[in-house]
Amino acid sequence: MSTGLFLGRFQPFHNGHLEVIRCMAGQVDKLVIAIGSAQESHTPEDPFTAGERHLMISESLDAAGINNYHLIPIVDINRYSVWVAHVRSLVPPFEIIFTNNDLTARLFAEAGIEVRRTELYDRERFSGKIVRRTIAAGGDWKSLVPAGTAGVIGMIDGEKRIRELAGEKQ
Repeated sequence: MSTGLFLGRFQPFHNGHLEVIRCMAGQVDKLVIAIGSAQESHTPEDPFTAGERHLMISESLDAAGINNYHLIPIVDINRYSVWVAHVRSLVPPFEIIFTNNDLTARLFAEAGIEVRRTELYDRERFSGKIVRRTIAAGGDWKSLVPAGTAGVIGMIDGEKRIRELAGEKQ
């Protein structure tokens, strides 16, 4: 049985994430999705809590019929020399890491983990930064995220939060 790991901040979970995860989930028996920077929230770059992101992801993946995943929040430790050990201590055993981040790839490869690069799905349209900017500007952000994410953002009044945070940044 193969298990893969995918790390991301998911601020918020968007359609690009969904398509990449759909591809990864088809390559492994289990996919561990690590919600990175779990300690961060209520900032312009990281507006959502780990719990809110967990709910966005699970609602979206369940609706898409993807069910071979585990979600685990990971708090940053900001020490690259022990980061892989930190991640391994928090997640189920895995043999593969999916990433396009060069540092992440290097650290996990040095630890003997198979690294698989992922295709970026329509990166010009789908990124957390673009979704947050679109929400702050009052644009059509719902077309950029799965319905599960839109539902959670609506439930927590995330539009208002992002607009207020964007105003504080100015």
